[in-house]
Amino acid sequence: MSTFVKICGLRSAADVKAAADAGANAVGFVFAESVRRVTPAQANEATAAVPSAIRRVAVMRHPSNEECRAVFDEFEPDVVQTDAEDFAHLDIPGHIECWPVIREGNETIEAPDIYLYEGVQSGSGETVDWARAADIARHGRMMLAGGLAEDNVREAIRTVRPWGVDVSSGVESLPGYKDYELIRRFISAVRAAEKEL
Repeated sequence: MSTFVKICGLRSAADVKAAADAGANAVGFVFAESVRRVTPAQANEATAAVPSAIRRVAVMRHPSNEECRAVFDEFEPDVVQTDAEDFAHLDIPGHIECWPVIREGNETIEAPDIYLYEGVQSGSGETVDWARAADIARHGRMMLAGGLAEDNVREAIRTVRPWGVDVSSGVESLPGYKDYELIRRFISAVRAAEKEL
């Protein structure tokens, strides 16, 4: 089965095109405090030409309903991604998918169908305990995040067997600046790992 690949922290139409051309399944836009933060208008402009098969993900962290509505007014994501506990108080329109983030050390939260598993701090480049993640990955469809890059994603896939992988800092030349060759090489490494399973 093909591993789902999300490239996160994109900021421009060129970033999105590079991810799409390399074979990404989803593109993520950060609306939380981050060097990768964009405005809803920027995300909307960046995805104007994105193929419909690629999911557009609004990445948030403890947002209010007002903050969500401000995003939805200018940018129509296919998915909202935020910490699992946040969804209890959010009114997300029914046509938008919800991808909860389960953070390492907080595995008591029940895993839904699709979810992300990562460390305490997003975008830090820190990997999680892959052995622990492998146990959790048996439930639902886990997207493994945190510290992934071209040089370790094959081992991560072999060890954890996640449904998908999510990368941001691992495909950057500088914080917040995507390196298109690194994106291509990361996805190539993912596809190579699939053949070894």
